[in-house]
Order: sequence, then structure tokens, then C-alpha cells
Amino acid sequence: MDKMDYFKDIYNDFFSTDKSIEDSSNEIELKEDSSLSFEIDKLYISDDSKNIIKKIIDYMKKYNNNEVDIYIPIRLIISSNSDKVSSDIINIIYDAALKYSYIDKKEKIDYSLYKIDKNINFSNYGLINFKDLAGINLEDDKTHKKLFYELENYFDQDNKSIITVVGNDLEITNFFLGYENFKNKYFKFYINSVNPDNQDIYNDIINSIDVNDDLKVALLDYINKTYDKNSDYFEYEKELIRYISFHNEIPSIKEDISNDEIFKELDELVGLDKVKKVLHDLVDLMRLKSKTENDLKISNINLHMVFLGNPGTGKTTIARMIANILYNLKYIKENKLIEVSSKDLVAEYVGQTAPKVASVIEKSLNGVLFIDEAYTLASNSNNSYNDEAIATLIQAMENYRDKLVVIFAGYTKEMQDFLNSNSGITSRIGYTLEFEDYTTTELIQIFKNMAKKSGFKVEDNAVEYLKTIIDENRNMKNFGNARFIRNVYEKTVISHASRVKNKKNKNDLITITKEDINTDNLILK
Repeated sequence: MDKMDYFKDIYNDFFSTDKSIEDSSNEIELKEDSSLSFEIDKLYISDDSKNIIKKIIDYMKKYNNNEVDIYIPIRLIISSNSDKVSSDIINIIYDAALKYSYIDKKEKIDYSLYKIDKNINFSNYGLINFKDLAGINLEDDKTHKKLFYELENYFDQDNKSIITVVGNDLEITNFFLGYENFKNKYFKFYINSVNPDNQDIYNDIINSIDVNDDLKVALLDYINKTYDKNSDYFEYEKELIRYISFHNEIPSIKEDISNDEIFKELDELVGLDKVKKVLHDLVDLMRLKSKTENDLKISNINLHMVFLGNPGTGKTTIARMIANILYNLKYIKENKLIEVSSKDLVAEYVGQTAPKVASVIEKSLNGVLFIDEAYTLASNSNNSYNDEAIATLIQAMENYRDKLVVIFAGYTKEMQDFLNSNSGITSRIGYTLEFEDYTTTELIQIFKNMAKKSGFKVEDNAVEYLKTIIDENRNMKNFGNARFIRNVYEKTVISHASRVKNKKNKNDLITITKEDINTDNLILK
């Protein structure tokens, strides 16, 4: 039976005293609630869905006025890519339920499946909204079954309440996988969102902020090239409005580059010989597997990684390249690298860590998750929040192994200790890349490359002085390798600009000397 037919049959039987209503697509007006009708009509949902909401509210009013005496439990599935749309729908229905006394309890709850509360009493709430449906994938099958068992018991009771299940089509399908009979028995109402087109997005933005005529042309071009109708349009609009308001310009569009270009850039990097070889070998293997398809029995490639090395040794740079490479090889669907540290994963209060980790995982799906200073997740073995974060990560690495690549990065010794203490993570790592400290010669070359790229020449006496500075500081605990050199270079350029401010000779203007080398606040010893 078609999803919309469910409501037609229910409505014809119960939601109307007028039996001539035969089609859920017929327009209905909430005559005494014109402002409510207006809010519903503004929603980015199908016309049939708008009418379903109006008919539900209309029935609530009739029930409250004793025009009908049969209570119909509202069990509603909301399929939407936008949290804002889902929230607006729920608030509209909840406000109407309160107005027409259609629920016994006034309290409502957003029940996240990223952190299933085994002690919850559903009877305490008038509206229960099940969200973060992907979180059920982080639970074992026993927990999944128990949740549906408890829901079935609750639904079979005479509770005057509203239940909503919110997610995109894939999340909803996976949530009810194996429980289709449960879904068909209880969930008779289905709200389907529609995605605004490019022109709608454009109109929403120019109606929200002042955009001059030149930017309007560039804005529409940007939207046409970057708007993904499968994404949350509200978040897309919000981020774009924020960027334009702050910068008074349209964001630049990230151009995809080929793997040949990426490897050319990789090979031009100073040092990192071992890392370069591993990446070349890995890509060769992936290409072989792709070309031969079923002719060769090559097992699936585990791409979860550990990066070992001190600060400034190129770990983040290589991670970004890996995201580009895997995207080009179609191993990941989106060219994105999500960079986090332990503070982005571990919460301060009970029950918040798993949802926090799961939220990061959700943002990273179809891309690469880069966790810097990952060893801090195990810095306190008595911290249950850290343990919870690690357990959630391990489960996600297993459940989403075809949709997510996780890279753990940090100091060599601390990371080794971290891995040795957790076999769950170690068993899921496919590659370990060691980022060695740069030699003095390599650091000088990095400085020269930066200068050359900007058009500067560097005198020999400046190079010799830089060598002395590096040798004096490289064994210090907080030495930053290439990061240290970058800071020296940036301060040197400022010092150089001050020194030559009254000069006009071109050679003087583009030549860095020993006097320009500036290490203010950078000496570590």
C-alpha cells in the first residue's frame, strides 16, 4: 500500500465526520488557525505532507470539541535532510497538541539514539522524538531488539501521546531494518520533505542579507556549483550567509586536483621519504585491485591509520593529501577531512561523550577523520569519559569501515603507549606512518622554498645564521620542526620589511640577510 494511502484510510475512517473526503491530497484549511496554516505552508515538505499535518491538527481540534470520540495515536515518521524542517514540524504539532489537550503529559523529549537511556519511562512524556537514528548502528543487536520490544509494549497501551521518528530516508530504512512489520503496524503517518532548488536557496539568502549586484551574479554561480540537495539546506544557507556577511564576498570554490598533481606536490615536499613510499605503494595496490576486479583475490584494504611523529613533521598536510587521493580513487564519496582533538570528543558530564563522538563521526562519514594528539584520549586510565570516547570510536571504525577512514596522530612515544594499551584500536589499524624529524639541511631547504615561492633571495650569511639557530634549538622538547621554521620565516619577512622601508633598490627589497632573521619569542632553550 502506498504510504499516503495509510493516512487516507485512517482519515476517512476517523479524522473526519465528512465521508466525502476521499483523497489526502485535497486541500484543507485550518480556518481558525490561519497563522498556523501559513507556517505549515512555508515548510519545505510535499503538499500531501502539509495536508496530513493540517488534518492531524484538525482532528485534534474536533476531538477536543467532542465532535469525534475516538482517540487516534499520532505515530509520525518525518523524512528530511534538514534538522530545522524536522524541528519546525514537531513544534507545530506539539503546540497544537497542547492547545487542544491531545496529550496527557505536557513534557516532550528529544531521544537521541547515540546514547540510549535504558531507564527512560516513555509514559512521562506527551511527545517523544526519536532522532540521531544512525546511533542505533553503534549498539549491539540485543540493545536494538530491546528498544523495539519496549516501544511495542508502550504502543499497545492506551497512552495519549505523540511519537515522531526523524531522519533521512537511509537512516529511517536502516532504523526499521528487520522491523518492517512494526513500522507498518504503528506508523501510519509519513511526512516527506522536499529540497529547495537552487533559486529558492538564492532567494532565501538575498532576502536575508544585503548583497550587491556583482555579488548576486557570483552567488548564483556559487550555489549552482556547490549546493547538494542531499545535504541540510538550512545549514548550507546559514554558513553561506555567515561567510558573506563577514567577508563581503562569495567563498572560493575548491577545485578538485588529480592524483598525478597531488603526487607531484607530495614528491616536491622536503623529506618524508618513508611516508612518500608508503603512499605510492598503497595507491599502486588500490589501483591494481580496481583494475583486476574479481580476477585477483586481494582482500579489502584497511585504510585506518596511525601517524607517529613530533609537531611540524607534516602529519596534517599528508592527511589532507590522503583525503584528496582517496576521493579521486572513489574510496570515499566526499573530498573532506574533519580535524579534531580529544576536547572535541570527550564531554564534561555523564551521558554526553558518546553523542559528542557520534556527532563527529556523522560529520566525517564518507570522508576522513583526523584525530590529533589522540594519545590524550587515554591520558587518564581512570577517566570513564575517555574510555567511552574510545569505545564509540572503535565501534564506528567497525560499523562504518566502508564509509569512514580514521587517522590517529600524535607524538611517537605517547602514541605507542596509547596503542599498546588498547588492542581494540590496534587491531583496526591498517597502516602506521612514521614522520621523522627534519634534518637541519631539510629545515633550511624548507625556509629557502618558502622564500623562493614569495620571490625572495636568501644570502649565504642568513643561511649560516639560520643553521646555527636550528642546531641550538632542535633538541628542545617543544621544537616544532617545519612549524618552527615557518614561524621564523614569517617573523623574518616582517623584520626585513622594516629594515628596507627606506630603500628603493630592487635587489635590496627582495634579499633576506642575516640581519633579517628574527627569532623573537621562538627560542626554546
